[in-house]
Amino acid sequence: MEHDRLGYWIKEAGDVTSRPPLDKDRDADLLIVGGGYTGMWTAWHARRLAPDARIVLVESEPVCGRGPSGRNGGFVEGLWTTLASMQKRWGDAPALAVAHAADEAVARIGAFCAEPDVDAWFRPGGYLEVSTTPAHDGTGRAALEACRELGVSDKLRELDAAEVRSRCASPEFRGGVMEPGAATVQPARLALAIRARLIDQGVEVYESSPVRRFREAADGVEATTATGARVRAPRGVLAIGAAAKRGPLRGRLTVASSHIVITDPVPDVIEKLGWTGGEAITDGRSLVHYFRTTPDGRIAFGWGGGRIAMGTRLHGRSEVDPDVAAADHRHLLEYFPDLAGRRIVHAWGGPIDASPTHLPAVTTMPGSRAWVAAGYTGNGVGPTNMVGLTLASLALDRTDEPTRLAFVDPKIPRVPPEPFHWIGGEAIRMGIDRKEQAEMEGRRPGRIASTVARVPELIGFHIGR
Repeated sequence: MEHDRLGYWIKEAGDVTSRPPLDKDRDADLLIVGGGYTGMWTAWHARRLAPDARIVLVESEPVCGRGPSGRNGGFVEGLWTTLASMQKRWGDAPALAVAHAADEAVARIGAFCAEPDVDAWFRPGGYLEVSTTPAHDGTGRAALEACRELGVSDKLRELDAAEVRSRCASPEFRGGVMEPGAATVQPARLALAIRARLIDQGVEVYESSPVRRFREAADGVEATTATGARVRAPRGVLAIGAAAKRGPLRGRLTVASSHIVITDPVPDVIEKLGWTGGEAITDGRSLVHYFRTTPDGRIAFGWGGGRIAMGTRLHGRSEVDPDVAAADHRHLLEYFPDLAGRRIVHAWGGPIDASPTHLPAVTTMPGSRAWVAAGYTGNGVGPTNMVGLTLASLALDRTDEPTRLAFVDPKIPRVPPEPFHWIGGEAIRMGIDRKEQAEMEGRRPGRIASTVARVPELIGFHIGR
């Protein structure tokens, strides 16, 4: 088994030639720092909104999309399963506006992937959120009720155990909900396709160009890279994910980690399960398991139960953690016993910029000349396109519907400073893990684990959907 920081998707997508690093000072109309989905979709939207603008994007990795954007589960969802949470936080109309905007983003990604030169494995098989223990029965019910209350009952469907198992016959699956409009994608292939489109459209992309300093000034923004080369522009966007915790979003993010294992092709197991519709699936746990199939018959299985990072340590065990990968494999076999003895060919992980609200946010920086976006909490493939449109509109000084969505400058609970944040986060993670594992095994969770697992709710943090 290969176990590295980049993972199977990036390896499968193949090598591309890196763009040269920033070698001298540049001026631009729009500066974007970060070449993941958020930064690249921002550039993509900005090019459509302002065809003649000079757009400069700088990325620290040798190739755009090699961070979490190219390593995730590849679930292209809207936000319907979080509608109840958005409704509670923002109110009916703002929540519905964001949910519809996220739906439109899924459609835009589907249209992009349908273009002749894009092969990103886009498959509209829907998304299932299933219960796997009696404690999680009723998962998704709050979202269902919110959809009915707000007149969008077609966006989610409730499924009983038989209906769930007709789509994937794991012995652990009970009832659940389905979002029919969701899809899966090969995330690294999608990232490379966006990158290629930006280069074709004249966006100046500089790779291997880590930004060491970013500042706002009276006349705009300026980014200085490791070589000392600078980019100046009237407006800027920081699309740096979990790295935003070290600066503009200090006290607003937790850096968690998620890890995936992927099998050899197992088409016989997939056929036996009846899992032939391409559904993306998660369970109802707070430390969520997520899994999907691939066109060549593999099963990718991920777990959001990785360790909390101290400060902004985005590498190390956030990316390669044998203990978490081994636990991931055990959980895979709990759900799919027929995979016993089948080979795991790759394991990998990555940092997650986790928001206390479990919702993405766009924050205006103090000088009002730059914006930073983060907080997707592992659910960013679809919403990054939506957020990218908002960022492009804000940076181009437009006043339109995307700039008025409720995730722009929202109120976000603060997280404690280090080391208390890491100590508390790890204690909560372990408490939730022990509680949920006991539930999975049919045992009554211990009192201490149950009490610790309730702490996020008591302090106003949202865990899970």
